Amino acid sequence: MKNVLLLGASGNIAPHIIPGLEQYYNLRLADIKPHPTGKPVMMVDMGDYQQVLEAARGMDAIMNWTVVRDKPDLSFIVSTRGAYHVMKAAAELGIRKVLQTGPEIIIQGYRHDFDIGDVPQAPGTGYYMLTKHLAMEICKSYARKYGIQTICYQFNGLNAKPHEPVKNADFPPFTIVWEDLVEACRLAIEIESVPDNFQAFNMNSYLAQGKYTIDKARRILGYEPKERVEAYYKRPVC
Repeated sequence: MKNVLLLGASGNIAPHIIPGLEQYYNLRLADIKPHPTGKPVMMVDMGDYQQVLEAARGMDAIMNWTVVRDKPDLSFIVSTRGAYHVMKAAAELGIRKVLQTGPEIIIQGYRHDFDIGDVPQAPGTGYYMLTKHLAMEICKSYARKYGIQTICYQFNGLNAKPHEPVKNADFPPFTIVWEDLVEACRLAIEIESVPDNFQAFNMNSYLAQGKYTIDKARRILGYEPKERVEAYYKRPVC
């Protein structure tokens, strides 16, 4: 089994996917706070390169799920400088696989379009989006310079899939459910290489709107949602 460093293990996302990933990988969990269910966590400050470097020693791959949105200084330290530290550590230690994550950075620029796939990023002027966009550019530069196979997953939301009919609501755009995200992470770690050493992918489980496509993820990664979750939102027609 591959040894995988999972940064941001105690945040809003990782605790939902760790149980699914543990069957495939030896995970080293790292965060700046304890895990919500008490799993052992290595304390790592993303702003401290030596801490990130030590956490990455002996690993075959790194997954970066860290994020801070509402505090400008910390947002830059965690999202941008943290991504730099991840890639720098991977280059120094010879780690050849990194999974970077972040928000979609295209909705603002393509609100009236459909079939939106591998289009240019449009971060706008929002600080959080800019920190994540800079992180992607840093990852891209290191990936190309050092041959680090780097995949970036982008989404607008992450949720549990419905288990019963949903009423008085529409299904969310650009959102991936936990089961699909676990499989997407596995595909990212297992793929031997991606074109140009770096690729960003739209990650989506709700496809019926026809707005944000996953064609690129299908073509390169073999990703496919496990279930048509939009079926839970069907309404009777009188």
